[in-house]
Amino acid sequence: MRSLTTARSTRYVLYLLLGLLLAGNAVALPTHDSQGEELPSLAPMLDKVTPAVVNIATTGRVRVQGNPLLDDPFFRRFFDMPPDRPRERRTQSLGSGVIVDAEQGYILTNNHVIEHADQIQVTLRNGNSYEAELIGTDPDSDMAVIRIDADNLKAVPLADSDSLRVGDFVVAIGNPFGLGQTVTSGIVSALDRSGLGIQGYEDFIQTDASINPGNSGGALVNLNGELVGINNAIFSRSGGNIGIGFAIPVNMARQVMAQLVEHGEVRRGRLGAQAQDLTPELAQAFELKQGQGAVVTQVSPGSPADKAGLKAGDIVIEVDGKPVRDANSLRNAIGLLQVGSRVRLKVLRDGETTSLTATIEEPVSQGQGGEQLHAHLTGASFTDIGEDHRLHGRIEGVLVSEVEQGSPAWRAGLRPDDVIVSVNRQPVKDLTRMREVIGNSQQLLLNIRRGNGALFLYLR
Repeated sequence: MRSLTTARSTRYVLYLLLGLLLAGNAVALPTHDSQGEELPSLAPMLDKVTPAVVNIATTGRVRVQGNPLLDDPFFRRFFDMPPDRPRERRTQSLGSGVIVDAEQGYILTNNHVIEHADQIQVTLRNGNSYEAELIGTDPDSDMAVIRIDADNLKAVPLADSDSLRVGDFVVAIGNPFGLGQTVTSGIVSALDRSGLGIQGYEDFIQTDASINPGNSGGALVNLNGELVGINNAIFSRSGGNIGIGFAIPVNMARQVMAQLVEHGEVRRGRLGAQAQDLTPELAQAFELKQGQGAVVTQVSPGSPADKAGLKAGDIVIEVDGKPVRDANSLRNAIGLLQVGSRVRLKVLRDGETTSLTATIEEPVSQGQGGEQLHAHLTGASFTDIGEDHRLHGRIEGVLVSEVEQGSPAWRAGLRPDDVIVSVNRQPVKDLTRMREVIGNSQQLLLNIRRGNGALFLYLR
């Protein structure tokens, strides 16, 4: 076993040294071995980067999902059970973050690292700890921005993640398993990974640099010490690293951060078109040689897409000069644009290339205040799942768009982005049906989809 381990270690060292030598002058100041010969090292680069990678610890409270039978008012009445009280539990979370603006103290991390947090504690590499202020979160991209008030901070310079190539060497820095700051190295294994169902907007960098629980929100840097991605997730059956990790490209993180700092949220606009992947079968049916793109299936009347001249059957191949691989990449490109942005679309129509320009508009809201539906829902706003929402076509229900903290709806356990799929055990596919089911009901039993889970809420 020892000889096998030694052989593996030797191969790994040779592999790393070869990669660093091929990388040219990307790594500064080699060290010397005992014979005085120079050897390359990542240490000089890491000395500059690691002070900007922080450990994050959070505490908070979440509502505990109980047995659905115990939340059923008919079940409780039949067995003459006393009124149930809301159940909560304390939560703790460990993760990582990256200082990207030393002057303002802004730190990028993942939304799931600080979600449900009442208190966010940031610890620097030198051991100093600070309580952080939450600037904004975006669950759809799993990004968050927090801020600390501290002097002499160091930030990581941002790279252009669009210039990454498969095979580029990268280094992951974070706080795996709460051990403290840890560095691992590897390569970019793949780019533009999507369709994984991890979050709403996916365009991941895949890497074999070890990413483990606690690395979330940490830095993925290139050999120049520039940030190329924010560590986000792993693919694993055991919960540990197996060489398949994912990071959010820094270009996406940069766009999300700009809106979070300005507005405290991401204000996604509306193009008003639905699309599907351009499959080989569809390409043949359209008599195209083009192998990538998004086929427009529907254009909403009066929408920005309609005003720009986009039509069903058009194949979008570029957005603002960047190639569109499939419907997901089109959705990502539009979803990161602010309201009022002008976007250039290159489309194939009847075998000819056409350029169109659209102006992104505010989403059409046909929401309703909770107080108009039921007293227990006061403080919440509800909408149908719109065509531009990530869940459109994937689930039927009513979207909770906003919940005012401290309101009856908030105290009952409703949260933004919840999807109500049934009321009093009757399915609801839209607001119209939800109004009908609620009617004059005194009590409400809501079946909620939240993220990748589900729960019942009993409002009385």
